[in-house]
Amino acid sequence: MHSTIRGVAVLFIVLGLVAPARGEIIEQVLVKVNGDIITKTELEAKQIEALRRRLSQDIEPEALKNDEQLRKLLAEITPQILVEAVDELLMVQLAKERGYRLRDEQFRDWLAALRKEQNLEDEERFQAALKQEGMTIDDLRQQVERSFMITQVQRDEVGSKLSITEEEARLYYRARPQEFTEPASVTLREIFIEVPASSQQGQAGVNVAQDDKARAEAAAIRSRLLKGEDFATVAAEVSMAASKANGGLIGPIAVGELSEGLQELIAKMKPGEITAPIRTARGYQILKLETLKEASLQPFDTVRDLVAERVHGDRQQQEIRRFLARVRGQAIIEWKNTELKKAYEQVVAQTAPAPEQG
Repeated sequence: MHSTIRGVAVLFIVLGLVAPARGEIIEQVLVKVNGDIITKTELEAKQIEALRRRLSQDIEPEALKNDEQLRKLLAEITPQILVEAVDELLMVQLAKERGYRLRDEQFRDWLAALRKEQNLEDEERFQAALKQEGMTIDDLRQQVERSFMITQVQRDEVGSKLSITEEEARLYYRARPQEFTEPASVTLREIFIEVPASSQQGQAGVNVAQDDKARAEAAAIRSRLLKGEDFATVAAEVSMAASKANGGLIGPIAVGELSEGLQELIAKMKPGEITAPIRTARGYQILKLETLKEASLQPFDTVRDLVAERVHGDRQQQEIRRFLARVRGQAIIEWKNTELKKAYEQVVAQTAPAPEQG
């Protein structure tokens, strides 16, 4: 996290947010939204949270050791953070105008459920968790109330527009068949004969004689199978893989999850056919293709609920974007930094909603 904090400072230098060293600065206002402000400190907190999310997903910690890489990452995520910060403030303002607030009993119920779910019912453990996040119970309540207010406003604005007709669901289904197609899959059986690793003069390697022995054993086993012996029975008898306990059964496995070479091999086989011994990193493998299921589009009636869920999600996002575009257009937004203004306006332009039809 030291690297993360250092990186936030790097970004402010890049964007020109660090003021000259003169006197003591209490706070730096980045933007005013209908008179309410978003400060440098607030943006910094959102940047750190965004970095945490990215780190937990797809960014290696090593990326934070290089100032240039971190500079690029922060410059990449900050424009969207600015848009989200302004949008959240606009919705909180609307919620306050409408008199929305989180009642004490609502917060108590929410907190009790959270503590039970996270196994934090012990007070000492709960306080330790708050401290780890750098929060007080008042901070937590403010965060929850903010989320509650935003959700209420979104429900007001888009809830009545989320009813879905049968026709819309079927149109979505026909337009996106790939979302409702079960991938091709195979069920295999395997017999594995291991080649013991050996060490010569301190270096690990493969003993040629042992490799020859394992290959000959695999060839003999395949001959037994070709003469009609049951694959599952032979696997249970001689295989050195864990699958022997299940007669060598593997799968079903999506074809796309197999190695390219194995996909090519299976594409030439028919159910019931047996491969020649295949050399792997650890030994020799014999495979039998049990079943091959081609990719198939699931009937609409079997995925009706899933289709409705997807349509609902898409519609919700579209309506929220339209709502936010209207609210932004009515707001007085005063930027104190031209670089941040440009970054904000670029994201807003790129995510502009499609015009309403009808």
